[in-house]
Amino acid sequence: MSISDKHILAIDHGTSGVKASLVSMKGKVRDYAYQKTEMFFLPEGGAEQDPQEWWDALIAACRRLIERGSVPRESIVGMCVSSTFSSTVAVDKDGRHLMNALSWMDSRGGKYVREFMKGFPSVLGYHVPKALKWIHKTAGGPTLSGKDDIAHMLLFQKEFPEVYKKAHKILPSKDFFNLKLTGKFAASYDSMTLFWVSDVRDPQNIRYDDKLIAALGIDKEKLPDMYASTHVLGPVLPEVAEAIGLPEGVMVVEGSPDHQCAAMGSGAVEDYQAHLYVGTSSWIQCIVPFKKTDIFHSIASLPTSIPGKFSSVNEQDMAGGCLSLLVQNVLGIGEIKEDENPFEMLTSIAQTSPPGANNLIFTPWLNGERTPVDDTTIRGCLFNLTRTSTSADMVRAVMEGVALNVRWSLKYVEKFAGRRLDRLNFVGGGARSDLWCQIFADVLDRTVRQVSDPVAANARGAAFIAAVGLGEIEWSQIPDLIQYRATYTPNPSNRKTYDTLFKAYTDLYKAHKNICKRLNSVDKND
Repeated sequence: MSISDKHILAIDHGTSGVKASLVSMKGKVRDYAYQKTEMFFLPEGGAEQDPQEWWDALIAACRRLIERGSVPRESIVGMCVSSTFSSTVAVDKDGRHLMNALSWMDSRGGKYVREFMKGFPSVLGYHVPKALKWIHKTAGGPTLSGKDDIAHMLLFQKEFPEVYKKAHKILPSKDFFNLKLTGKFAASYDSMTLFWVSDVRDPQNIRYDDKLIAALGIDKEKLPDMYASTHVLGPVLPEVAEAIGLPEGVMVVEGSPDHQCAAMGSGAVEDYQAHLYVGTSSWIQCIVPFKKTDIFHSIASLPTSIPGKFSSVNEQDMAGGCLSLLVQNVLGIGEIKEDENPFEMLTSIAQTSPPGANNLIFTPWLNGERTPVDDTTIRGCLFNLTRTSTSADMVRAVMEGVALNVRWSLKYVEKFAGRRLDRLNFVGGGARSDLWCQIFADVLDRTVRQVSDPVAANARGAAFIAAVGLGEIEWSQIPDLIQYRATYTPNPSNRKTYDTLFKAYTDLYKAHKNICKRLNSVDKND
């Protein structure tokens, strides 16, 4: 069978559901199916999901996709999963989950991280000697927000001791899927990053650090063995293949979390090539050839899918999720379906408002923020609302507010990289909007390349990882396999407007942070 006849079954597990895609070795999505999953928000920062619902969604989406017969079953030679970064599952020795998964939004473990990291002298809540030890080995450290895997593991240990005791392994969500697919307890170097117990100083020899594990008081035997993202785990279990409708012998490749898969699927795989992602959350990242940490703005160069390389990892909590809130809860339009493009409707509304949305400013901190500030209590607002503000102003303000938030982060990402990132490959659901592409170009003052089929970036990235792992392509071929729908350049006439709004935007954070801390703090004794 030639390379052009082979396909990867790529899984994109996101916050709101599971998408199964059939992707060619060269990144062409032939067909896909989607199955929605639920999020459960709990008091004091809890955010959980049901791993069984995840698994049922994967089976249903894959079966529906394969039954459609878009490609011959025998052409499917590999399977690879992309999943949310820092969603965590406790499983027993038989691979059964012991309670709901803790989502990347769950911050309940933050109090244990803050307790562990406190001490004199401190900077930003981190005991300086302890923080330096962590940064030296891991290029980062447990974030005080409590949304990392290590905070989730500490939460299991402290508040769900029976779950922790019974847990054979604590797994990232991607690796929970791989366990169900292959029966193997394993993880990739990049998916284990946010446990913050890996020594990454030599990217060719990443390993667990016993001293960091001992300091945190967690059990090393509950951590899975680590492999490269391109490692071939083995074939899909026969009973799973039968349930999905796969032929025998389809090989599962280890894969990566969504950040890294999005980078691969955007085509930004060479040093200092940057990609912008806007989905529920957002980030702007690039591959870098060095290990570095910016503790003040929550940016670190962490292992990526490409062996020996790092990525300037950062994340902003809410982006496209803000538009969903606006559509469903403010405008009352109703739930957005997966196969619908909400941006056609939103663009038609927003484009009647001028650049700057008549000075209406939206701050997208609906769930706190991570980058460039690690702040769990800051909250969003529509600021400067007047009697004449329209629904068009509100929609445009939300779109511009997300872009202003990315601009806030971009300043520090570029300082981290040591250079200006002149061209950004734009992927994720937000890249479906031509208007939003132009808004980003104007607000960031950067050239924005709208990747074709941008919502498929994670699936395409997972397929590329599998294709490399199976020996079908090389990393260096990926940029030439990416197609672009359009390129957007900054409109100089909007420069002054957005510079003025950006200054007001950052001033709003300074003005609101202490008020929000008083209103939203759950650690009354901190």
